[in-house]
Amino acid sequence: MNTGAARPKVVVCGTRFGRIYLAAFRDPDFPFELAGIVARGGERSRRCAEHYGVPLYRSADEVPPEVDIACVVVSGGINAGPGAELAKQFLARGMHVLQEHQLSQDELASCLQTARRHGATYHLNTLYVHIDPVRRFIAAAREALRQRPLMYIEATTAFPVMYSMFDILGKAIGKVRPWRLPPAPPFPADALALAEFEPPFRTVEGVLAGVPCTLRVQHQMDASDPENHAHLFHRITLGTEGGSLVLVNTHGPVVWNPRPRLPQELDDTVEPREATAEYLRYPSSVPIGPASAIGYGDLMDQVWPAAVRRALTGLWQAASAGDPGIRDGQYQLGLCQLFREAAASIEPLDLSRRAYYDPLPVESLVAAAEAAVAPEISPARV
Repeated sequence: MNTGAARPKVVVCGTRFGRIYLAAFRDPDFPFELAGIVARGGERSRRCAEHYGVPLYRSADEVPPEVDIACVVVSGGINAGPGAELAKQFLARGMHVLQEHQLSQDELASCLQTARRHGATYHLNTLYVHIDPVRRFIAAAREALRQRPLMYIEATTAFPVMYSMFDILGKAIGKVRPWRLPPAPPFPADALALAEFEPPFRTVEGVLAGVPCTLRVQHQMDASDPENHAHLFHRITLGTEGGSLVLVNTHGPVVWNPRPRLPQELDDTVEPREATAEYLRYPSSVPIGPASAIGYGDLMDQVWPAAVRRALTGLWQAASAGDPGIRDGQYQLGLCQLFREAAASIEPLDLSRRAYYDPLPVESLVAAAEAAVAPEISPARV
């Protein structure tokens, strides 16, 4: 195991989403060394190994003992994959493991136990909590909740990324317990008869972190193409006594909306502008950070690999401090239970095949919107 000044050696397991992890190593200042790829040996994996100039290993047993970290970017049993077993093979050899979510509660508990038994550090990575817009949202939420109580939560997500949404909420609020998510009521039959499409979302009214919560989950997922067809990833509103903080989309923007309040002094004024309350001068909506998000091409090329760097750095810092990751693991076990109950509340999933539509660019929408608010031309006098 690496204890000197040399960069820690890392293998990446899997070359589907694993390519995001591999992209992090293109940075010449990346503080980790790519020591190999672990995959079944298909054409894509061979090309990745050739591209990065590293060995391609077919199993954990082939990986040399001087490797420090394994990034396991392979599905767990919840998605019919061997990710948990692969992680435990590395942990049993004393290697630290960063595992891309998600696992079942039993799988996660088994990985944590294996890590503790063999003196290794294990972290489950939900990735999105490490990207800048979500980090801004989490930091702003903590500051808002330091000053005002949380009154309600509104959260919208797609089923494949629901687990990561709970992690965002847990880190923003500081907890997820207590929760209660009763079964979502069926869509009203008389309204459904009028709908041109099947309703894509199920809505759960419950409690999360002891706060009233409205959870909307897109329960449609094309089983043959589960990574596509989501209407969005994460949209979250935290409503406080002082205003609402909104993560408009996973990748931004983050927006603060001070709570609308009209002071009593307005009752005695002739013109509203005579009111002197300071909060009347606050912008009614303010972006925190950039007002728009970058495209998905740049997200995959820059933002997600940067999130991998943060996750890897956190794992190595914990490992260097002798922290096996049990405390964070207990929190993640709670998220596993929360996810399982939330999934049960929106059952059954609709796994039908979906028609594919290309995303719509914004330019024509901007043109239509600007035309709608263009100054009107006064009619000529007659």
